[in-house]
Formats: sequence, structure tokens, C-alpha cells
Amino acid sequence: MSESVEIIFRTFTSFILLWVFVQILGKQTIAQRTYHLYIASITMGTIAGNLAFNIKIKFLYFIIAIIIMGTVVFMLNLLAVRNPRFGKWIAGEPATLIQKGRILEESMERMGYSLDSLKQALRGKDIFNIDEVECAILEINGSLSVLKKEQYQNATKQDLPILPSAGPVPIELVYGKILYDNLSKHPYNDEWLMAELKKRNLAVFDISYAVVGIKGNLYIDLIKDQSRE
Repeated sequence: MSESVEIIFRTFTSFILLWVFVQILGKQTIAQRTYHLYIASITMGTIAGNLAFNIKIKFLYFIIAIIIMGTVVFMLNLLAVRNPRFGKWIAGEPATLIQKGRILEESMERMGYSLDSLKQALRGKDIFNIDEVECAILEINGSLSVLKKEQYQNATKQDLPILPSAGPVPIELVYGKILYDNLSKHPYNDEWLMAELKKRNLAVFDISYAVVGIKGNLYIDLIKDQSRE
């Protein structure tokens, strides 16, 4: 086998082995979420690269190395999932950098995280004032999770005094009888109701029922032909 043909064969083989490696260990390998996966990704890439181009080393040696590394990483993943105690040691654990609005300098020193790096990460979260932060956690994959102080948080629907639109207002008129209790619960009165009926050339005794929609529109069913306006 010529060197060029061997390199082509090795390149395809390394690609297939890496693809199998990622499929077995899951998508988290791509994101390199943990320490051991980060190390495994670099090592497997190095082995695969040498497999493709370093024809001085036997092909079988690379295959054995990839299988061993894949097995080790798979076993570490399994151990991390089944035993949280070892999982923290294998995969690492998040580090709190800001707690209750106070920067934890000891934690930052331990993680090798400078104040400039923290400010840069916060700017990536659209936070330009560190005083807005209630809590900041450095995740295992190196990303920063941030909780703003309550006064700086975005408003949600629950914070706004808006009543949910639950459909039409209860029926105001049934078989020629005005339901004054229903009218009193809303900004409508019998004069408004009679004016609306007059616009339609209708009398109260013509109505099977009438209901006010959420936008103040009056919907009517007639007794005579049951048609709706």
C-alpha cells in the first residue's frame, strides 16, 4: 500500500472512530461540559490526528489507544452519574463568585478568575454594572450564570396588574330579563344596554340572551330566529 493511499485510509478511519466516540458518549462531549470530557476531547483529537498522518506508528496502536481512551471516559461518565460524590471530583462543580451582591474573592482566587474576566462575562450578559448582580455562578463548562437583584430584574406578567382575558363577560340579559347583578360587576349599566339594543331596533323581549365581549361588543341571540348579530 502506497503512503498516499494509507493516509487516505487512516483519515477516513480516524473520522469514523471519532464519530463513534461522540455517538457513544453523547452530545455533551461536543460542549465539553466537564473536566474529563475536555481532556478526553483533546486526547482523542490528538490520537485521531496522528492516526491520519503519522504512518511511522503502527495503525493498530492508534486503534488500541482510541478504544482504551473511549472506555476510560465512558466509565468515568457512568461513575459520575451513579455516584454524585465521585461525580464532583470527576466532572468538577460550579463555583459561586458573587453571593448576595458580594464578590467572593477567595472563590475567585481558587478558580483563577480575575475581576476583569468577571466584568467581561457580565457584559456578555448585558450587565455593565456589577452592583446589579445578586448572585453569579461559574458553571462547570466555564459559562457564567447570573441572577440580578430584584430591582433590576425584568418585569413579568405576574408582576403587572393585568387581569387575564378569560373570555366574554357573563351573560347580561336572558329571555327578556336584564341581569343587573352581572351588569354591576362591569362598567356597563342598563342605560348602555338599552342604547345598544335601540341601535339594532330590538326590544328586551326579543332577546334570547345577550353577552358583552371582552372588548365591550354586545353579542345577541334572538328568540324569534336564533340568529346572531
